[in-house]
Order: sequence, then structure tokens, then C-alpha cells
Amino acid sequence: MRDCNRVLCSLIALFLFLAVNGVHGDSPYRFYTWKITYGDIYPLGVKQQGILINGQFPGPHIDAITNDNLIISVYNYLREPFLISWDGLQQRKNSWMDGLPGTTCPIPPGKSFTYVLQAKDQIGSHFYFPSLGFHKAAGAFGGIRIWSRPRIPVPFPPPAWDFIVLAGDWFKTNHYILRRLLDSGRNLPSPDGLLINGRGWNGNTFTVDQGRTYRFRISNVGIATSINFRIQGHMMKLIEVEGSHTLQNSYADLDIHLGQSYSVLVTADQPVKDYYIVVSSRFTSRVLTTTSILHYSNSKTGVSGPVPRGPTTQINWSLNQARSIRRNLTASGPRPNPQGSYHYGMIKISRTITLANSAPYINGKQRYAINSVSFIPGDTPLKLADHFNIPGVFSLGSIPSSPTYGNPYLATSVMPANFRDFVEIVFQNWEETVQSYHMNGYNFFVVGMDGGQWTPASRGSYNLRDTVSRCTVQVYPRAWTAIFVALDNVGMWNIRSENWARQYLGQQFYLRVYSPVNSWRDEYPIPKGARLCGRARGHRTRP
Repeated sequence: MRDCNRVLCSLIALFLFLAVNGVHGDSPYRFYTWKITYGDIYPLGVKQQGILINGQFPGPHIDAITNDNLIISVYNYLREPFLISWDGLQQRKNSWMDGLPGTTCPIPPGKSFTYVLQAKDQIGSHFYFPSLGFHKAAGAFGGIRIWSRPRIPVPFPPPAWDFIVLAGDWFKTNHYILRRLLDSGRNLPSPDGLLINGRGWNGNTFTVDQGRTYRFRISNVGIATSINFRIQGHMMKLIEVEGSHTLQNSYADLDIHLGQSYSVLVTADQPVKDYYIVVSSRFTSRVLTTTSILHYSNSKTGVSGPVPRGPTTQINWSLNQARSIRRNLTASGPRPNPQGSYHYGMIKISRTITLANSAPYINGKQRYAINSVSFIPGDTPLKLADHFNIPGVFSLGSIPSSPTYGNPYLATSVMPANFRDFVEIVFQNWEETVQSYHMNGYNFFVVGMDGGQWTPASRGSYNLRDTVSRCTVQVYPRAWTAIFVALDNVGMWNIRSENWARQYLGQQFYLRVYSPVNSWRDEYPIPKGARLCGRARGHRTRP
């Protein structure tokens, strides 16, 4: 391998050409056509029915440059409705296209839908996934790379290559059987193994040249388990977290919780041979491990020795690592100004929201809840019901903004919020398991995390200068995590557990960020091609 092969060089040249000469100046359009089908896959050596995109498992990567418009036509050849959501894409002013059942009508079998997305003011490493029917346990996920515009300086030399690594847990049981277990009120079994890019033990080879540096974009696309990532004999320099450049600290291994994405630089500076790339489970009683191979291009020596062991159940180790991840205040983000120019620590908080997770039984079945409310989907996407003023689908304030510790109940929970509020959200976890939360439509500042009960005095330990900005954050057992977020994106936005059984059984809600001004300045109008389903049938989108 050299600096880039013919395909990648052509792709980069195309990016640069379109960035300068594309439609709408530096915002070109990129068109994709995806066919969603069932197909036989063997990720752990057992035949399963997977969900493929254009015959691929995992699905094709998406490459874009900041501000690109992505036109993705999705044709559903499954026997059930289907939706794709875009983990990390902020959908500025455009929650219509968020691809969750609370915002977007499912694509019926035999039908299609065209997503119109924009990577507005974004860079970095993200991924997409199927959001309905526990499809995430069957595939249909893939990586998203958003490259910086050519004139925006990047705080590291161009790497010789850019690898996408989609890692996570996997079940040999088919997704519809797992869904049936959850619907019956039972818990999922433990995962059967881990995958890297859809394959098990030593299923992938990443080829490098000695002396050169490579970028690895690693996402945890699993549904149940935090993971640890490491490369035998090599250090990893962290450079980016979910669209934010970071201080370039070096790590021997890195914890990646459900739904999270990291970019690291790895220099092939070891003796010429092959090395293990290792992913193992974290905080599990039975440690799962899988490997790929880092192959030096002129190596004639295969991998050898024991697979490097990683951390297992150590909470403090992981907490200290998380605190060490800081924002690079001198680096440009997607715009030509330093990331640190937004002084989040000097803005007055307009509201504090405290969210406590729980695992109650309701009507004799296992459910999961936030502030005692276990979410159930409405019969109409909440965004459409809100737009068309359809009564009875949801009630604003159906979830309290702080824990009540009362009897748990089922509701289509929507919390109201005001456009341009600056909000503090505290995730309080009294359970014995690590939680992972994602907020659609936003990146937020992770200002603090610690054990025990959060109190106002906890603000004294906040990082108000250079904490990382991201969209998915962990909450350790019997601990809290606090974030700051500027509600500058009007829409209906999902806040959820990234543990997919918990999400499926109610550990989620929607935040309705509202502006009274009916203006394209605040939110785009309903798309002409929006699907209308449920009680929105019969309404019209717009001329």
C-alpha cells in the first residue's frame, strides 16, 4: 500500500473538485440508491437472516464534505416496515428526516423513501443504523465520514489511509426472535460474540506500510455492550470524537461505549510482522473478545503470542480515561475559527433537567423508564402530529423534568423546551450497569461525571473550559453525568438509551424544541415528499 490507492486518490480528488466547483458552490449534492433486502450472513459461523444494503453487510460507507447535501433513496424489499436513522448527523432545522418513528413514517414493504440530508457545519466520524423493529440486531448499519473542507486546517498531517472500524456485540439468534423475547416481557440473553466490520475472529486484515501513520475511525455499533479497542504493540493518538477535534493524548487502549465514535492515529512504527487488533467487552461477567489483523505490507510473519488483554470491570479506570478526553481549543472545527471560541462555561443556565433511568415491571412485564415513564410509540409520528395539530397522539409534559420516584407508567413521553434555551441535563444512574445516552439533533458539552448522587454542589467539579463536545455519553453505575446543550435546533428530538433492549422497552423520550416563529430561519417546512401515516393520512404536505 502507498499513500493512497487509485480508488481513494480518485475519491479525494473528486471531493476536492466538488467542494470548489459543485452545485451551490461548496455544497454539492451526492446521490445514493440503497436496496434493503434480507440475505444469509455468517458473522459468527452460524447462518442467519441479515438485513443487507445493496447486498452488503455491513452497509456501504457514506463519504461527504462539510455542508454536502446527501440524497439517499431507500427501497424497502423486506416484509416489514423499515427506517434508517443517522447517528451524529444533526439534521439542522430538519427533524423531518431524522429517521426515527417519532419523526418519520416507516417505509412500507415494497415502497421507497428519499432522505434529503445535509452535513451542515459538521465534520468527523459517525454511523447510520436501522431504527425499527430491532433491525439493528440484523445489520443495515454503516460508517459515515465527513471530511473537512479543503481550506479548513486540520490539526494533524494527512494520514496515509483512513480505515472505518464498526465494532460491537452480536447475537446468533435472529432479530425477530430477540424482538419476540422482549415483547413477551423477558430479558435478552448475553451476546454470543463480538464483530469487527461484520466478521468474527481474525476476519479482517488492515494493511499498513512501516513508518506511515493511519487513521482508524472506530464506532461501537452494538446493542448491549461497552467495548475496549486496542492494537498489539501500538499506541493510539486520539484526534477526534463525534465531530470534535481533541487534545492528541495517546492511549494503549480505549473504552468505547454503545453508540460512541472515536478517531485515532496509529503509526506503524514496530518491527515488521503482523499484530492483533483486539476488541473485548467491558463490564461483563463473561469477557467476549474478537480480533482483526494489522498486517505490515512486507511482513512474512503472522500474528503470534497471546492476544493482549484489556481492562474488564474496572470503573475508575474507565472514568479517569473519560475525564482525560479534552477538546482541542486551537483547532478549527467545520468553520475556519477555533473550536474553543464558543465559551460554554460562561453562559447562564436557563434550565436544569434531571433524568433517572430505572428498570421497572409494568403489567407484569420488564420495561425500562426515564423519570418513571416508559415510552410507548404513538400511532402517528410525533413530529407529524405536532405539525398538523392532531390531538390525542401525545401530551406535552407527559414526562417530568426531574425524577419523581413514583409508580412507573407507560406514556408517549414528550418534554417541552424553548428554542435558544441553554440547558443543563443531568443523567442519574442508580443501577449497577453502565448506561449510554444519545441525543439526536445536537452535540453537547460533557461537563462532569462522578459517582453517587448529583447535587448543585457537584457543579464545583465541572470542566467549564475544554470538555469534549459529542452526541453520545456514558453514565457509570451508581453515578451521574452532566452535560450542557444550547437548544439552537428546532424540532422533535429523541433522547434515548443506546442499549437497544432498553430503548425498545421504553428508556427514551422526545424533546420538543419549539419556536413560535413560523420561519425557514428557525425550521425548514415539511418536505414535499414526506410520507404521511397514522392519523396524518389525508393531510397535505405543501404545494
